[in-house]
Amino acid sequence: MIVQSDRTVLLQMGLPASEEARDALARFAELIKSPEHVHTYRITPLSLWNAASTGLTADEVMAALASHSRFPVPASLAAEVRDLLGRWGRFRLCPLDDTHLALESGDEALLAEISANPRIHPLLGADLGAGRRAVATSNRGLLKQAMTRLGWPVEDLAGYVEGEPLPMSLRATTLSGEPFNLRPYQVASVRVFHAGGSARGGSGVIALPCGAGKTVVGLALMAELQTSTLILTTSITALRQWRRELLERTSLSEDEIGEYSGKAKNVGPVTVATYQILTHRRSRDAPFTHFGLFHERNWGLIIYDEVHLLPAPVFRLLADIQSRRRLGLTATLVREDGREEDVFSLIGPKKYDVPWRELESQGFIAAASCVEVRVPLSAELRRRYYAAGDREAYMLAATNPAKDSCVADLLERHRGEHILVIGQYLAQLRGLAERLDLPLLTGSTPQDERERLYDRFRKGDLPVLVVSKVANFAVDLPEAAVAVQISGTYGSRQEEAQRLGRILRPKEGANQACFYTVVSRETVEVEYARRRQIFLAEQGYRYRIEEAGNL
Repeated sequence: MIVQSDRTVLLQMGLPASEEARDALARFAELIKSPEHVHTYRITPLSLWNAASTGLTADEVMAALASHSRFPVPASLAAEVRDLLGRWGRFRLCPLDDTHLALESGDEALLAEISANPRIHPLLGADLGAGRRAVATSNRGLLKQAMTRLGWPVEDLAGYVEGEPLPMSLRATTLSGEPFNLRPYQVASVRVFHAGGSARGGSGVIALPCGAGKTVVGLALMAELQTSTLILTTSITALRQWRRELLERTSLSEDEIGEYSGKAKNVGPVTVATYQILTHRRSRDAPFTHFGLFHERNWGLIIYDEVHLLPAPVFRLLADIQSRRRLGLTATLVREDGREEDVFSLIGPKKYDVPWRELESQGFIAAASCVEVRVPLSAELRRRYYAAGDREAYMLAATNPAKDSCVADLLERHRGEHILVIGQYLAQLRGLAERLDLPLLTGSTPQDERERLYDRFRKGDLPVLVVSKVANFAVDLPEAAVAVQISGTYGSRQEEAQRLGRILRPKEGANQACFYTVVSRETVEVEYARRRQIFLAEQGYRYRIEEAGNL
């Protein structure tokens, strides 16, 4: 490493200790860019506070930097790291009475300064003396949000309501007859989140790779807490998957699991809902029709699946339900809208994660090779491309007809394997499916037809399935071994991670998966593809580049 005083860290790859250094950095720094030989990380306040919430100390951060640094770590950086990490825990929210909490600090002068801030002062109540200020319980989330933005994160020790009791347990054998045991990292993540039932547990984010069993972590935590639970998911497909897993792996019966979606409005001791129904309203200015679901029962736990996709309107409600235990599940905390800070303050800090490559080495997810395949533009398309505006130029490059032949070659290369072809543009997907005589699944495909296609794919009746972005999230297709991405959402890193995740379920035999991204050579699509690869590079994956004619 070269550790710099502006809080950036340059990491040279390809050396014997590079992966060890990368894993150490990932605990307290964010990856910014990752070309072939030198990766750039940045140590940020949020990355340090997430680290502090897991128990990482300033001494451990500095020891990790010093042990891998080529030059002495700048003294100014060491001072900043100690200052920022030291801010975690300086302010605490503690219980006071039925309607108020206490904001506490051992530094009375600092508390007085913060209390005078115009963004903080309206959220505080009476001065209780001895470094304590009253806070209305209704301001619990708003205060944490404001304090984080001010640079002073609050450790929330106010505790949670227990919710309605719900006796349940995990099965030792699934309904289909397979032995069921939690994996070691799943046990560890539940233990860290729960924290023995103390006030230091009960809210936060578990980050695990796609295919590593995040749903199972949610089930295990429900069995630990034995309380009524609301589960929010990204789609009706994800909702049905959660329902299947609950029935397959827990003692819950069908009538204990409610579905709250566009098709049904059943609320049970465990209720699974979609973000779409939750944020529905009749007009732009109308209230959100279904926000009342959060108060329909005395929930003891709310699970936010794919928390990096949490819709912006839900953050408003999150500020009001801080007395409920909150679990966020994700493969990546990256949000394209930059609201990671709000996830930190309103759901909680990152409690647990495991590097993807570590799980790969243990056989819990498949090893993946990542390949970027470049295809040329025709002379006519190139002329149109250079005459177009930015948005049209990207669409022309992304929907390049030459990609169809490339896909056909890749399907031939992987004949006999389960293959997903994933894209963004519906006309492109329809044309490809018609040309290659492949089944197509899009957002307009009826739910029953989706389930039928997924089932045939699982059974092997359909070795290839063409899917739109509806398959980015929570589609349980463990047989999928190859993904061919022909277009995407500009430079979305989270989408790249989700699409790779579709093929990372463990495989029999070599436990190998292949992830292809087809891009148009010498266009803006190449640059967007590079941006999309940042998250995967952070996990240790490397892309190789091939020319379409050499497949």
